Amino acid sequence: MLKNLYYKTKYFFLTYLILILSSCSEPDYRLVDGSSGKLDDFLGRWLIVNYWADWCPPCIKEMPELENFYNDNEDRALVLTYNFDRLEGEELQSQIIRFGVNVPSILTDPGILFGWEAPPSLPATYIINPEGILIHTLIGPQTQESLEALIFD
Repeated sequence: MLKNLYYKTKYFFLTYLILILSSCSEPDYRLVDGSSGKLDDFLGRWLIVNYWADWCPPCIKEMPELENFYNDNEDRALVLTYNFDRLEGEELQSQIIRFGVNVPSILTDPGILFGWEAPPSLPATYIINPEGILIHTLIGPQTQESLEALIFD
């Protein structure tokens, strides 16, 4: 009986320790809004990662399309934007407001996160399926309709 209690206590302690340590690990990504998380957070729905910059007129033009896509498909897809120039802080916040980037913005370089090269030109949109596999790399501006056709048709 005492031996059984010892093993139960040991098992409980190890499980508790693993849970504590896993909750203390560093996040894989950070968003502009201050939230962060693990790559597994993206599984289970489509992920659209869009690279943009303020010097890219087609990037700015497609922002309302990305926002409309995101708002109409929020239950099935997540849209993240990433500033190609790697801006952060006030400078990035200012551009987000000025250019109407009204979808979540990621601070962590998606190329490092997902293991791909920086896009050769902008705008660039990467589409990852719900299982976490990159299935499309799109160069040039996208529309709500083009994204929906690629993903949901």
